[in-house]
Amino acid sequence: MDACFTVWRDKSRLLIIGAGGHGRSVAEAAELSGAFAVVGFLDDSLPAGEAVLGASVLGPVLSMVNHCALFDRVIVAIGNNRLRETIVDQIEAARFEMATVIHPRAFVSPRAVVGKGSTVMACAVLGTEAKLGVGTIVNCAAVVDHHAQVEDFGHLGVNASMAGGSILGRGAWMQAGSALGYGVVIPAGGVLRPGEAVEH
Repeated sequence: MDACFTVWRDKSRLLIIGAGGHGRSVAEAAELSGAFAVVGFLDDSLPAGEAVLGASVLGPVLSMVNHCALFDRVIVAIGNNRLRETIVDQIEAARFEMATVIHPRAFVSPRAVVGKGSTVMACAVLGTEAKLGVGTIVNCAAVVDHHAQVEDFGHLGVNASMAGGSILGRGAWMQAGSALGYGVVIPAGGVLRPGEAVEH
């Protein structure tokens, strides 16, 4: 067997939904992790065949089933929490396997739990017994400290920080530089402004 083919098949073939800035960042993190080979993107706003980071846009999101022979796993790399949840529901209905992408420069405690379909980006920190739900985003240099929880489809922007025991509700969004004090709970769908701090 060709040696190059052997190396390729040692990696999971990854389809990325979303070819915007976040999608490209996830693609890079996936490749740097050594666990994935990106086989293409799906995106409703770019034409099929457009080159993106050495791969191609294969078509719109709804064409996913047409490309099932090309990939082993799929991840939704779209920052909009509601849209990400909708597409994850479609993936699960089609019974495709979701990937979890962790940048090699992130620190993830061996006692942390990371839900399927999540992304943990460069320099992010997941502390002891932190928990991420399904389809969450922990962006660059964001911190989910010990015993903090990010519920399904929650999203931490760049440099956002959750102190120990805090909870970010389902589909909630902490924009860049925002912070939660110890034990603070943000309800489902909540949005923190850039730099906003919540103590109680």
